[in-house]
Amino acid sequence: MTATLAPPVRIGKAAVGALGMLAVATGALESVVTPTLPLLQRELDMSPAEGALLSVVLLITGALVTPIAGKLGDRYGGKRVLIRLMAVVSAGGLVSALAPNLPVLLLGQVLQGAMVGALPLSFILVRKNLPAEESKVAIGVVSGLFVGGGMAGTLSAGPVAEGLSRHWMFALPTIAVIGSTMLVNRLMPHDPPGRSDDAGVDWPGLLLLSGTLVTLLLVLALAPDIGSQPLVLGALVVVLAALVTGWTAVERRAASPMVDPRMLARPAIWKSSVLTFVICVGTSMAVYLVPQLFDVPADEYGFGASATQVGFYLLPGAVAASLAGPMGGIGARRFGSRAVVTAGIVLMAAALIALAAVHTEVWHLVIGKMMISLANGLCVTALVTTTATSVDQSDTGIATSLVLVTRVLGYAVGAQIGGALLTAGTPSGSDVPAESAFVTGFVIAGAVTALSLLVARALSKGVKE
Repeated sequence: MTATLAPPVRIGKAAVGALGMLAVATGALESVVTPTLPLLQRELDMSPAEGALLSVVLLITGALVTPIAGKLGDRYGGKRVLIRLMAVVSAGGLVSALAPNLPVLLLGQVLQGAMVGALPLSFILVRKNLPAEESKVAIGVVSGLFVGGGMAGTLSAGPVAEGLSRHWMFALPTIAVIGSTMLVNRLMPHDPPGRSDDAGVDWPGLLLLSGTLVTLLLVLALAPDIGSQPLVLGALVVVLAALVTGWTAVERRAASPMVDPRMLARPAIWKSSVLTFVICVGTSMAVYLVPQLFDVPADEYGFGASATQVGFYLLPGAVAASLAGPMGGIGARRFGSRAVVTAGIVLMAAALIALAAVHTEVWHLVIGKMMISLANGLCVTALVTTTATSVDQSDTGIATSLVLVTRVLGYAVGAQIGGALLTAGTPSGSDVPAESAFVTGFVIAGAVTALSLLVARALSKGVKE
C-alpha cells in the first residue's frame, strides 16, 4: 500500500544550509585516506597490498550502502534514516581516529562507508520539502558542497596529519559531521514515510546486490594484474555473472524488491547511469594522473612538487568543483539537463585533449584540472537532478542512489586504467613512467568522454527534464 503523502513543508535556507554543511563534512571525512596513504603505511607498518585494501574498503562499503539507504529512505522517511546513518558514520570516524592498528582502522573505514548514502537521503528531503524548480538548485548546492568537501579533505589531510597527527585528520571532520547532523536534526522537518509496505526488507535481493558490488570492485582492483592472476580474475568474472543473473531473477519475483529491475529500464535511469559512469571514468583518470605528473622529478619532464605544493596546485580545481553543483542545478532549471550535460562533456573532452598536447608548465595542469572538475560537477549534478525529478517522489532515494553508485564505479575504473597505464609505461629499473604514458592516459580519457556525447543526445528522447 502507498501511504498518503502530506503536503510538503517549505523549508528555508537554514535547513538547506545544514544539509550542505553535512555534505561538506562527510565529503572531507571520505577523502582523508587517499593523500595520506604513504604516511599511514609507514606509521602502521602496512604492506602495499594492505595499503591498497585500506584505500578501497570505504569505496566498497559506500557502494553497498547507497542503494540500501535510498530504498529505506523512500520507505521510512529521509530524515529518520539519515540521522541513524550519520550516527554510524560518526562512530566510524571516532574508531578511525583512535585506531592503534590496521584492523581497527579498517573497521572504522567500513563504518564510515555508510556516509555515501547521505546524498540520496538529502535529495529525498529536498524533493519532499521544496517545489520542483527550487529542488533542482538545492540538489545542485548539496552535490557541489559534497564534492568541495572531498577536495577540502584532500588538501587538508596531509598538513593536519603532519602538523598534529593521523588521529586528528579523522577526528576533525568527524566532529564536523556530528555538529552538522545535530543541525539537520533540529532544522529539517520530519518527512512522513513514502509508503507502508508489509513485505519487509528484501533480504535475498540485498545480499545478492551486496555480493555483486563487492565482486565487481574486486574485479576492477585485480584487472591491472591480469597477467599474473588470470585464473583468479576469470573466476571472479564468472562469479559476477552468476550473481547478476541471480539478483535479477530474485528481484523480479520479490514482492517489494530492494531495486526494481523495471526502474533500471526507465530511460531517465539507465541513460543517466551510463553517462555518469563514462564521464566519471574520464574525470578519475585526470584526478589520478595530474598529481602524479606534478610529482615527476623536475630533471625529467615533471615539476618535483612537494605534497604541500600539489595541494596548492589542486586548490583551483577544488573551488571549481564546489561551484559546479549549484551552477549545474541552476543551469538544469533554466536550460534543461541535456544542455548542461552536453556543455560539460564538451568542456571536459577539450580539457583532457589539451592536457595531452600541452603539459609543460604548472599552469597548464592547474587550468586543465580546474576545467575538468567544473565540467564533471556540471554533468553529475544535471544527471542527478534529471533522475530525481523524473521518478515518483517515493522513488527519489533509490533512483538517485543508482546514479551515485555508477559514479563510484566510474571513478574506480578510471583510476585503475590510469594506474595500469603508468605501470605499463614505466621502464625497467626506473621509478618514473615515460611521458608517453601520461599522454596516452589523457587521450584515452578525452576520447571516452567525447564518445559519451552519443548517449547525451539520446537523453532528449523519453527523458523528462
